[in-house]
Parts: sequence; C-alpha cells; structure tokens
Amino acid sequence: MGEVRSGGGAETEAILARGEVTAIAEVGAGSNRVFQVRLEMDGEALTAVYKPVRGERPLWDFPPHTLYRREAATYLVDRALGWGLVPPTVARPDGPLGPGSMQEWVAGPPEGVAPDPLQLEEELRHLAALDVLVNNGDRKAAHLLLDPGLHLRGIDHGVTFSPEFKLRTVLADLGGEPLPEAAMADLASLLGDHRRLGALETGLRRLLAREEVGAFRRRARELRRSGRYPLLHPFWGQPFGR
Repeated sequence: MGEVRSGGGAETEAILARGEVTAIAEVGAGSNRVFQVRLEMDGEALTAVYKPVRGERPLWDFPPHTLYRREAATYLVDRALGWGLVPPTVARPDGPLGPGSMQEWVAGPPEGVAPDPLQLEEELRHLAALDVLVNNGDRKAAHLLLDPGLHLRGIDHGVTFSPEFKLRTVLADLGGEPLPEAAMADLASLLGDHRRLGALETGLRRLLAREEVGAFRRRARELRRSGRYPLLHPFWGQPFGR
C-alpha cells in the first residue's frame, strides 16, 4: 500500500474526507485532545491529525463546538490563494470519536538539512498575511513547521475568523511593514475573480457563521487597500505561550 506524499491536493483531501481510519493514537498534551490516525482508501494510505469536536475545550469568546470548522476554513483560504502553507484539512462528520477536523500530518524535514533562509523568510511573510486574513488569535512558534521538502507549514488554526479583531502572533514584529509583492498580487487576483471568490465564500459559509464570512471579506479588502501588516500591541498582540 502506497503512502500519499505531502501536498497531494485533491487526492489527499479525498482520503482525509472518506478514508477508513485503521489506527488511532492520542498525541500531545495541549488544551484540546488531538489524535494521530492512519487513513486508507483505494490502496493508498495517509497519516493525519484528527481533532474531534468532543475534545475541544470551551472558550469564552468563540462559539462552542466550532474550532474544528475553523481549522478547515483556514485551509480553504490558503488553498484559494495558492500558497500551500496549511496542510490539507477537512471537516469530517464521521470520525472515530465523532465530528472533527482531519489534517495531513507534517512529517518534518530530513535530519541535519536546513531550509533556504530567503525562501523561509518569504514563506513566513506570506503566512503572516494569511494570519491577518483569518484573524488568527494564536500564532505560536510551535505552530510553525517545516515539511520534508523544507517548506513552511502552519498548523493549529482553531482560534480564527472571529468578527472581532483578535490577531496575536509571534510574527508581530512585521507590523507596519509592506506585504510581499507576490502576496499582494495573489490577494488582488482572488478578490478580483468573482468566480473564485464566490466559491471560497460558499465553502466558508458551510463552516462559519455568516457574520464571520462577512468579516473575512472586509479584512481581505482592507489588507489589499493598506498593503501592510497591522501594528499590534506589544503585549496583547503576542500569543499566550510560545
């Protein structure tokens, strides 16, 4: 049985959504329960991260039982922009412990191999722009990973898409700086393509409240207008824990 490679696109999404769970083990010691699972479908296998809604710790400022949907919604935005920063993620109704998100497992880079610093800097700046768009309230350094191809991947996007400004990030020092030209071009292309933007917002409405989708649209337009990362408070703009 073959193992699907990272970045498998539609094939990976299909296995995440419909693959049979053949193994499951709890991992990590965070505030929410997280499981590593093995999925199999049509002779292919995939390792994934499963976050069931029943393992979510309630938050006072987010509706209950919605964090897993925000994980999938962040992937939709990243996919629409074509940045490839978020591992393929779906909201699955029939996980072994009930509904939850399924995300491709990031295996990590080869030992002793370092990424290209210029490439990493560009990817970090794109990820910071994505965090502005989804209003990420918890971008910790631990949520920044390198995949086997030495490309940056961002994970843990449950605290996103609030209609209220909640951006907290270890990348706060970028505040006031201009976005990369390539990121601005991709954002302008998405906002100027009514078909693509409509398809994205249709997908987001399946996962988020209407006002959350509307707030995303406003953030995207404002980011395109300003072309700069927002200035954050030196304390409140930092995540709680690194």
